[in-house]
Amino acid sequence: MEHTGTGFGTQVIHSGVTPGKDCRPLSMPIYQTSTFYFDTCEQGGRCFAGEEGGYYYSRMGNPTVQLLEEKIAALEGAEAAVATGSGMGAISSALWSIAGAGKHILADKTLYGCTFALLGHGMTRYGVEVTFIDTSDLKAVEENLRENTCAVYLETPANPTLKIADIQAVARIAHGYDPNIKVVVDNTFATPYLQRPLELGADMVVHSATKFLNGHGDALAGFVCGRRDLMDQVRMFGVKDMTGSVLGAQEAFLVLRGLKTFELRMMRHCENARKLADYLVTDPRVETVYFPGVPTHPGHETAKKQMRCFGPVMSIEIKGGKQAGMDFVDHLRMCRIAVSLGDAETLVQHAASMTHSAYSPEELKAAGIPEGLVRISVGLENAEDIIADVKQALDHVK
Repeated sequence: MEHTGTGFGTQVIHSGVTPGKDCRPLSMPIYQTSTFYFDTCEQGGRCFAGEEGGYYYSRMGNPTVQLLEEKIAALEGAEAAVATGSGMGAISSALWSIAGAGKHILADKTLYGCTFALLGHGMTRYGVEVTFIDTSDLKAVEENLRENTCAVYLETPANPTLKIADIQAVARIAHGYDPNIKVVVDNTFATPYLQRPLELGADMVVHSATKFLNGHGDALAGFVCGRRDLMDQVRMFGVKDMTGSVLGAQEAFLVLRGLKTFELRMMRHCENARKLADYLVTDPRVETVYFPGVPTHPGHETAKKQMRCFGPVMSIEIKGGKQAGMDFVDHLRMCRIAVSLGDAETLVQHAASMTHSAYSPEELKAAGIPEGLVRISVGLENAEDIIADVKQALDHVK
């Protein structure tokens, strides 16, 4: 039965088809099996040849995982989605399905540290050319496209500076130069609740579902979303042959569980983030608040255009530089020092020594990431308690 509602929360809960006509569980069961049996050799041959539907090996498909993929595709407005074992599994599977020796990737210079390492230190070892630019500078996008460019890769909001790129404008420039260039957007910080890059012209969306989509800090997962033909390529080459980054049924079940409260969680995350940002911009000990909701943020107007609201993540730079930032983090009492984001708890980390340690000091500077930058994933606690903890930690900074 198709769901009849059009609201985001309704889509989250009711999209996707649970297999089986006679058994209709309210929560999708965990199909904890590596393989599925056939009635005959002929049937098995048809399945492997793609002539008949069905499951035969969980690396290529599993009922629990498939339902999750259908839900994520619906939320992103995609024809299909491919689940992976982590966000980096999604990113690497997507990029390896596009790129190869002699190809060129144009990437933003401000990225999650492991993505930067994959592009700058990893793929280049295998003959892929990578150019890092500021994709919020549309002239730079125009000037750095090449005949062998196969992909433009960006995050918006970017990790950890919350830089905003105009997805629609970047896609228009890239596709105007060559319609075959794939624009790939990491939508982890915004999630499909706040932003749908495919509707703005992107070709692929990648996620670390470990974060807000799951929301409970208990499962690693990732997704790639896009046209069905592209997702077939990601599944059968990027995941099956190149990375093997398969999502297990247990983890898929946990993300399905988390999605039931996704809209409610995001509303609270975003409300708390706005209140915290309102406080931080008034505290004289804070040099800069990196949050698209602040009117002075360079990407504020673009964020207003392409996002529902400004999101649940921000970064701050405290007066006193790197040591002041680390002192602030060390004196937090309720907020947790942790490198992930999207959990119920407010998670705070020092980017240069943690998530972005793959960057050299020179690369940090080029990417616009100050060494004292502190990233805050605003949780679900009472906003007043988050602000009080941040304030008392600032009181300890010399």
